Amino acid sequence: MKKKVLICLSGGVDSSVAAALLVKAGYDVTAAFMVNYDEVKNGVSCWHGDYQDALRVAAKLGIKLLRLDFTKEYARDVLKYMYAEYDRGRTPNPDVLCNKFVKFGAWLKKADELGFDFIATGHYAHTKKQGKNILLVAAKDKNKDQTYFLHQLNQSQLEHILFPIGDYTKEEVRKLARKFGLATAEKEESMGICFVGEVSMKDFLKDKVKAKAGNIIDTSGKILGQHTGLPFYTIGQRGLGISNTGGKTLFVVDKNIAKNELVVGEENDPRLYKKETTLDDLHWIAGKAPKLPLKCQVRLRHRQELQDCAITNTMIKFSKPQRAVTPGQFAVFYLSPRWGQKNVCLGGGVIN
Repeated sequence: MKKKVLICLSGGVDSSVAAALLVKAGYDVTAAFMVNYDEVKNGVSCWHGDYQDALRVAAKLGIKLLRLDFTKEYARDVLKYMYAEYDRGRTPNPDVLCNKFVKFGAWLKKADELGFDFIATGHYAHTKKQGKNILLVAAKDKNKDQTYFLHQLNQSQLEHILFPIGDYTKEEVRKLARKFGLATAEKEESMGICFVGEVSMKDFLKDKVKAKAGNIIDTSGKILGQHTGLPFYTIGQRGLGISNTGGKTLFVVDKNIAKNELVVGEENDPRLYKKETTLDDLHWIAGKAPKLPLKCQVRLRHRQELQDCAITNTMIKFSKPQRAVTPGQFAVFYLSPRWGQKNVCLGGGVIN
């Protein structure tokens, strides 16, 4: 019997090509458009345009398109966490939590309930069977690789996930979309908040988190200006709207939550660089921690070049000081070809 696959069709080019490749490969494919956030503007839901594109792609491929609602799950497992982290003065990464709890949590559960063998998405990533384990491996397109956002997945999830475009570059995906005659072939990428859209984080948060104005100070304690609320700033940020800087470019180097102060300094300020940090909620894709201490590589933000490090329990020590190590973001660990592996993602944790 053909394996039954539920392809998550977002209305973008990546998931469209993923669907086409699955159909071409002979799977029994059904598409699903997932509604995760619903904001109505001028009488139209924010997801309406993407849904229309998904309908066009499904019609072109001759597959059924379901429309499923996960707005409650997204609000509970992603938005609630995100607001709580910003209230603490931290900078969370909602995409990581969305993958863990919604895309490969609630979606995967629903796919299983509907009788599908696999769920598939347009993520740039690979899975590889090695003994009893399933490895999460970086995609061919290193610039588009999304394993950073997928590092919280576990073995039972990976067992039922397909990533059809992991062997392709973005340029090759565009060419395939044209070849398949898909309506999304030239569609631009959305770069906004996961499922919310292209809105500034400050505008999105302003009515949802506790924020009050306070002093912007330099590292000597001199008051330079006023901030509009600590949740709206992140470590390493520049362009702070301070006029009396003496011509210097200043960056956020710290937040004093107790005093509601934003601390700024120059690019070479030592407070902007860390040789080590601790993590909370360490997660290992294999299901158990490797033998520690472990020498590996780490990525502290999406697309950052991999950095050499050593992990000892919940402590990471960097071979070179790292800039803007940001509380609330994720540190994600990898084995590289230098250790006989092909950029295998091991897991990660939340930066303190």
